[in-house]
Amino acid sequence: MDSKSTIGVEFATRSVQIDTRTIKVQIWDTAGQERYRAITGAYYRGAVGALLVYDISRRESFEGVDRWLKEVKDRADPNILMMLVGNKSDLNQRREVPTEEAKAFAASNTLSFIETSALDSSNVELAFINILTDVYRVVVSRVDEDKDDVVINRQPTSLPLSQESNTGGKCC
Repeated sequence: MDSKSTIGVEFATRSVQIDTRTIKVQIWDTAGQERYRAITGAYYRGAVGALLVYDISRRESFEGVDRWLKEVKDRADPNILMMLVGNKSDLNQRREVPTEEAKAFAASNTLSFIETSALDSSNVELAFINILTDVYRVVVSRVDEDKDDVVINRQPTSLPLSQESNTGGKCC
């Protein structure tokens, strides 16, 4: 089985339903490749969520997560929510990173954790919904504290968030 790698930076937008709101997100896939590291810094500004993805069948990929975690912490908002994602769970027979090791790393770094397979789509949707739900709930709690209108509409970020009302009008 061959998998398709991200080349450069890929971008997608999507609307998802969380609670009673439609949330429009922008997703920036920076591929984590060293040769693109110089341009990834711009994507951290204003990010409200990040997925740190490694390949469960490549220990080297997992070992790079610590560096990417540090980079996100150094360049992004200190309140960014992050999730550790072990991808390629369909390659369990070639696993080099035990699930328990990854869970322990996630717990020690206050990251949520999930394993996925982009090839067979298992848990991919769940990973995005989980991080988006967490981000949404943090934003809502901040709005409740401030009792002000929320405006979250940031330019290129990993998971910028804007809200649309159920009637289709945009608030941000």
